[in-house]
Amino acid sequence: MSENAPTRSLDEIDLAALRDPAGIFELVEVVGNGTYGQVYKVSESRLTYDSCRSRQALILLYSNSLNCRAGVSNSRPAGHLRPKRNHNGYTNLPDVVQPSHSPTDSKFYRLVSVLFSSFVFSLLLEFHVLSPLFPDSRFEQLKMEVRKGSMVNVNPTNTRPPNDTPEIRKYKKKFNSEILCAALWGVNLLVGTENGLKLLDRSGQGKVYPLINSRRFQQMDVLEGLNLLITISGKKNKVRVYYLAWLRNKILHNDPEVEKKQGWTTVGEMEGCVHYKVVKYERIKFLVIALKNAVEVYAWAPKPYHKFMAFKSFADLPHRPVLVDLTVEEGQRLKVIYGSCAGFHAIDVDSGNNYDIYIPIQSHVIPHAIVFLPNSDGMEMLLCYEDEGVYVNTYGRIIKDVVLQWGEMPTSVAHICSNQIMGWGEKAIEIRSVETGHLDGVFMHKRAQRLKFLCERNDKVFFASVRSGGSSQVYFMTLNRNCIMNW
Repeated sequence: MSENAPTRSLDEIDLAALRDPAGIFELVEVVGNGTYGQVYKVSESRLTYDSCRSRQALILLYSNSLNCRAGVSNSRPAGHLRPKRNHNGYTNLPDVVQPSHSPTDSKFYRLVSVLFSSFVFSLLLEFHVLSPLFPDSRFEQLKMEVRKGSMVNVNPTNTRPPNDTPEIRKYKKKFNSEILCAALWGVNLLVGTENGLKLLDRSGQGKVYPLINSRRFQQMDVLEGLNLLITISGKKNKVRVYYLAWLRNKILHNDPEVEKKQGWTTVGEMEGCVHYKVVKYERIKFLVIALKNAVEVYAWAPKPYHKFMAFKSFADLPHRPVLVDLTVEEGQRLKVIYGSCAGFHAIDVDSGNNYDIYIPIQSHVIPHAIVFLPNSDGMEMLLCYEDEGVYVNTYGRIIKDVVLQWGEMPTSVAHICSNQIMGWGEKAIEIRSVETGHLDGVFMHKRAQRLKFLCERNDKVFFASVRSGGSSQVYFMTLNRNCIMNW
């Protein structure tokens, strides 16, 4: 540039007299794709200024702004987002360049408006790529303004809000037989299938260790404080208790004395067990067991007995129990609550009196869950069956004029420790408030599938795919406890 060029303000520049940028830059080749268009290598070899040098740069041609003169299509790909406008109302323009609406300015801003963020614009000024378009003084002035007003942050911080949405993941291991139940043992997961008991190592690479083969495991719970694994297992569906030390030794093989001992025992002589529930009240642990037409109640006897001992037995029930639970009303009265295909019923443990709590209109129902409401002295419940739930007390009175309504028939329902209830349907997973039934969140499946609840602890909920005759996988959902109510 000439060193004697007079200093002029931008208002004094005749933009109409400036050369068309399309005639200054020559497109050499496409080097990549930007967010808003293609990135070209360009050459200044045809410039009248400094024509002896052939300088090169990279520019981004925004497909919606540049005419077809440059050989770039005006169409935008389907689903392509429009760029956000900054505070001066123009797309991707630095504050030092504010486009005029005058037709005479279009030659210059046809180039500038298509490619320059503050950072790119400052680079092009720094390396004199734009020098042919400005007199000397204005060129240096623009460089100073860009340096002073640069919006580039070299130490960016993540301004996105934290992701409050619970996430679902699955383990790679595919089980050859259907997963029926699971329980957490420390951080690892004991998995019960149609043909054996496995341990899924969650602390490592997800390796699976076989523990017991050729035995069906229908239900299980780990009681680490008692060194026990309670199960309903075997062809005859007996309640069998395994010692955790014995199971641990089957993996580590480091204790010959444990290996010599029998690693399990049965609870009573019961067969055909359908469901059980371990209920802790103060220092007492009850084991309530549902059989085909009876309910048995056991209590844990500490050392020297160190086993569950028979406490109460209720036979010849009018309805066959499908699931069972136990409550202590006001810290005094024990009551067994059980669900059947006819509805929900109660047994007063002291008197043995059996009565109905809630009988739905339908003649045949599938009971899913019995959930005792907090701060109700063990007397108020949410009873879930079919695709709905009702609020009643232990005497059969409706306590809320509210019916919990699932979006579809769930294949599995479970109460989780965040005082919420989850339902797994073929199309979605729903999370609802226990006390109100309101929907807190929903996960839609990509395709219809049957899922079964396995277990939960803290912010982890485990469930499995249900595929008869095919492979099953374990999934887990991580719930953000701080944000779940706002999710």
